[in-house]
This record gives sequence, structure tokens and C-alpha cells, in this order.
Amino acid sequence: MSEGAGSEPAGSEPAESGPETPNRALIDRLRPNRSIVGMSAILLPVGESGDVDWAGFEAHVSRTLSAGLTPAVNMDTGYVQILDPAVSTEVLVRTESLCEGSRFVAGAFVRDSPGDPFAHDGHRSAAAEIVQHGGTPVVFPSWGLHELSEGEWVDVQADLGAEVGEFVGFELGTMFVPNGRIVGLDAYARLMDVPQCIGAKHSSLSRRLEWDRLALRDERRPDFMVLTGNDLAIDMVMWGSDYLLGLSTFAPDAFALRDRLWLDGDPDFYELNDLLQELGAFTFRSPVPGYRHDAAMFLHARGWITHDGVVAGAVTRPESDRAVLVDIARRVEEWVS
Repeated sequence: MSEGAGSEPAGSEPAESGPETPNRALIDRLRPNRSIVGMSAILLPVGESGDVDWAGFEAHVSRTLSAGLTPAVNMDTGYVQILDPAVSTEVLVRTESLCEGSRFVAGAFVRDSPGDPFAHDGHRSAAAEIVQHGGTPVVFPSWGLHELSEGEWVDVQADLGAEVGEFVGFELGTMFVPNGRIVGLDAYARLMDVPQCIGAKHSSLSRRLEWDRLALRDERRPDFMVLTGNDLAIDMVMWGSDYLLGLSTFAPDAFALRDRLWLDGDPDFYELNDLLQELGAFTFRSPVPGYRHDAAMFLHARGWITHDGVVAGAVTRPESDRAVLVDIARRVEEWVS
């Protein structure tokens, strides 16, 4: 009998594929039928005059809440690094009113410069303002945090948690912002030991680094949320990540549907996830911050905002992106309609 597909050469033993092999280990760690926590970074839309489109912002926060996702405001998607502080405060005021006691998270951002020391009072004030408005702070990267040793990086956040209560940590790769930072597993383990830290957004865009964090979480603190920020691998939820994504602001309704499909064990999850990942691969290409302009064009194509501009100073995309985004928006609408 000749050899064919699925046969073994005479006298050979089948290759083992036990739990010690990397691929089998990853298969064994899949988490089907899991309820996913979704946090969606809200785009701050801009009107034709260049001012904030507050009506568009409020509608998008409400839309995100209605989908069952947690709004995340004053994040990179909301241009927090280049916003006037008064606008950031107005974002908090309006979000608090819309959420009416429902959870929201917000970036606790301190504007500093390379070489500046860590500004504890500034970080505490930024976090306390969020808490005052009913939100949970996300400790946003700063130059002061960037310059600390990894041990100090954990210590100052532990001190912050003791003062303001619950917070979300944040690892951010330098492809997003130059003062971003991805720490080692020892520091990450120590962050998980901070009781007020309920989870951490991980935006290295590396599956391997995130898988390592999930394994550590499962072993050390199962209630800790590893919030994937990997817009190029949104299927990390299959392995137990939750998410805090910029990509989900394009289609919170479709992300919520995808999450329900995973909970229900519906194979349509993979089809919809592939479509959303196509959107992520296109819009989060280099230079990565340009995704915000793509988000504005996409939301405009869906009829959700009246203008597709960006905050002054933000990275923009070429006009040629529009046709691609309109096509993907049409296909997304077919799923959620």
C-alpha cells in the first residue's frame, strides 16, 4: 500500500503531541464559553470647525453602554495626550452623567517631558479627579513613570492605589507613544499583588508576551483582568484575555455581538472576528496613531458622526483609506442589522 495523507511510514511511531508541546499547551489553555469583559476606548469626534463634537461624543458613549461595553474615555483614542485639560475634565463630567452609576474607566494622564522626575502629586490628582466623577483611573504612561526602575514603577502605583482606591494598570508599547513601557514578568507579578489594581491593559502587540501574562494571572490571581490592547490580535479573548481596545470604538455593536457568540459557542464567532481583525490590521498599520483618523472616517461612514476630522496635531490618513473603510463598514452593518 502506498503512503498517503494521514498514513505513517512503515515501522515508524506516531509523533507525540502531549501537553508539553507549545501548540498543544496553547490549545489546552483556550477558554470557550467565557463571558468576556469588554472595555472600549471612546473616540472624541471633532466637528467641521475643529471643536469637539459633544453631541457625537455623547451618542457614542451611550451607544457603547447600550452594547454592554464599558466606556474608556480620555485614552489615546480620545487624544488625551494633546487635549486641553479643561476638555479632559468636560469629558469626565459628560461621561459621569451618561453612565448614571455604570462603570467607566478613564486615563489618568500627566503631561510631562523627557527627563522629568515622577510627579506623584500630578498622578494622584489626575486619578482622584476620575474617582470624583465616578470612574476608575487607568494609570496612563508618562515620562516620569518611564524613567523609573521596574521596582519603582510598581511601588509608585501601589502608593497611588492606597490613596485613591481601584485602578487599572497600563503597559503601552512605544509604537503608540514614545514614553510607553512594557515591563518584565517580575514587575508584572508585583503589580498583580497590588490589591487595588483590578487589571492592566497590555499593548505590546505581542501574543507571546500576553500569553505569558495570562499564564501568570491564572497561577497567581485569577480575578485579575489581563486587558488586551492588541488590536492586531483581538482573538486573544479566546485564551482568557479581556480587552480595552481602540479598535472596538469603530463598532461596539459588532464587538458585543462577537463576544456573545463566543459565550454561546457559536462558530459564527470566527467569521465576525475575522472581519473585525481585517479592520484592525488595516487601521492599526504604521504610523499606528493614524487609526484615530480611520475611526473618524469609519464612524462617519456608519452615519454616527457628522464630520470625520481629528484633533489638531493628530496623525492623519490618506483619502484613499476611505473606500476601504466604507466597504468594511458595509459588511459590519450586515452582521449587526
